[in-house]
Amino acid sequence: MDRHDVAVSLLASQVKQFYESKKQFRIYHGSTNSTREYQYLPDSMVDTSKLSNILSVDSRNKMALVEPNVPMDKLVEATLLFRLVPPVVMEFPGITVGGGFAGTSGESSSFRHGYFERTVNSIEMVLANGEIIKASSTENSDIFYGAASSFGTLGVTTLLEIQLVDAMSFVELTYYPVSSVQAALQKIEEATADLSNDYLDGILFSKDRGVICVGRLKDTIDRGIRTQRFTRPTDPWFYLHAKKLIAKSSQPVTEAIPLVDYLFRYDRGGFWVAAYAFRYFLTPFNRVTRWALDSYLHTRVMFHALHKSGFAKSYILQDVAMPYEAAAEFVDYLEESFGHYPIWLCPLHRTGQSESSPRGLTALKADPNAATMILNFGVWGPGPTKRRTFVKANRNMEQKVHELKGQKCLYAHAYYTEDEFWDIYDRKQYDELRAKYGASYLPSVYDKVKVDVLAEERAVHESLITWLLAIFWSIWPLGGLYGVFHAVLGGDYLIRRGTKCGLLMNKCQNLY
Repeated sequence: MDRHDVAVSLLASQVKQFYESKKQFRIYHGSTNSTREYQYLPDSMVDTSKLSNILSVDSRNKMALVEPNVPMDKLVEATLLFRLVPPVVMEFPGITVGGGFAGTSGESSSFRHGYFERTVNSIEMVLANGEIIKASSTENSDIFYGAASSFGTLGVTTLLEIQLVDAMSFVELTYYPVSSVQAALQKIEEATADLSNDYLDGILFSKDRGVICVGRLKDTIDRGIRTQRFTRPTDPWFYLHAKKLIAKSSQPVTEAIPLVDYLFRYDRGGFWVAAYAFRYFLTPFNRVTRWALDSYLHTRVMFHALHKSGFAKSYILQDVAMPYEAAAEFVDYLEESFGHYPIWLCPLHRTGQSESSPRGLTALKADPNAATMILNFGVWGPGPTKRRTFVKANRNMEQKVHELKGQKCLYAHAYYTEDEFWDIYDRKQYDELRAKYGASYLPSVYDKVKVDVLAEERAVHESLITWLLAIFWSIWPLGGLYGVFHAVLGGDYLIRRGTKCGLLMNKCQNLY
């Protein structure tokens, strides 16, 4: 047995022990890019953090065999050696292959390829009873589709075969200024219809000002097009750069961006969420301060600080997808109730290149009229300071999304009641699958994503320590300083994201 098989065999033995005692377990990955709180309970965990290797890259068939805890930057680095790249690359370099499969990920290539899970050919799983199986569209297909976006509630994914596509040196990116939501949708539909386009997303800076970014993979730069980078400390943050470009000109502007810089262009600043940290710490927000603090402003560090600071309980961090026809009404709602810009726009094809219909938890209850194309809104910013008002704001958003026949991503906090949750998702199909594969004793998806507000309030009333901690988090700037302290203590800030990939891409460009 090779190292992978030995590790999976040991993992299966551990899972079998949980199954025999009917004791629930959760999966410890070693890191998280979820905004949901994570409790580390060693006696109730199976540890997959060491499953972080790329076993092979098949350049002829354009596939990679990858363990679940391989992060995006490591995967891109490995596949670029073969001049290949995953069709959907999550835009934060620390997001893992397994996380993208189990937790729903749509990115700027998803208008063409669908969610990340749609680019997975097959998986190896340790079922909840300890059995090791392989699953694909032709073998154990029910659990293959069901495991996508199931958050590890059907078993433990231990290996994934993912598709790859040809890589090129640059993304030729054109920034199209738009003056309304309808204009943004029109440009998105035009760009989608042009099959030469590989990447597509947008940013609203206000209700009547935004940009749609359309990218094409290129190996050469046309004369007159400048090169722009985004991964070095001296480079601009992407959203600020886009905002500056459309402020200068009402006409489209085209740039050439090295592929790795494009793929991880939102890493520095976490889209724009890090700008709120400058405001919180009363720190000037300018190019010099962003350069000086760059090591702390990459998403790996930011997620660490987010969880330790407790800010996940006071910031609205939601991704929700809408049918195109509901987009304008939803923006009106956000402007009135949320009030923060920018807002990310990302068109998603529900099925990608696959002809099969959406399954698993990315599928809502059967609706023959469900739109093929939906528009994701990234809604990230400060919420109400009072906890109950904050919860109400999130619940109101969930209700508005449901009213407009939209869907939210479950990587974030969910405030649904259990009845509301299963009114949206297909509980019958999900429970049948859990029963068939011995997973009924595990926490359900709802158990994993819900925010139990009543339990929070009981804990505060019943425990002096919890009450004191609640007071601690409310005193400025103690929570923020505590988060930064833990990020520094963990050493995450020492990891320079993009550097290795960037150097590799420069080498590859010389080979091309």
